[in-house]
Amino acid sequence: MNAFERKLEEIKRILEELRQISSEGALIIVEGEKDVKSLRKLGIEGEILPVKAFGRSFIDVLGEIEQWRMMEVVLLMDFDRRGREWTMRLAKHLEAMKAKPNLTLWRRLLSLTGRDVKDIEGLFRYIKTLREKIGKDILSS
Repeated sequence: MNAFERKLEEIKRILEELRQISSEGALIIVEGEKDVKSLRKLGIEGEILPVKAFGRSFIDVLGEIEQWRMMEVVLLMDFDRRGREWTMRLAKHLEAMKAKPNLTLWRRLLSLTGRDVKDIEGLFRYIKTLREKIGKDILSS
């Protein structure tokens, strides 16, 4: 198994975990509508809240999350500096609200994709690119 195949397999495992957590009722938080669309294309069917859509402020977002009354909240913000800041800020406030912020999947995706993917929106395209590279590797061997 080459590096591309290993990455693709690990991403599949992460997405399967995300589907499972989501089906058990966790709320998934992303930055924008395009992130939601990408996750939907990847088969994630649960509740997804795009926090930067519709001109929401940070306080608005916290209020909306509180209304969901979810015990577990999966944070899947972008992998850039701002996304990292939002992730840490949200995690801190979620803990204060007695919710359980899940950063595990975000961290795994971040370490796995490195600089190849800057946001959740790009994850679908990244998977497609990995599949193409695997196809080329198989044909060239």
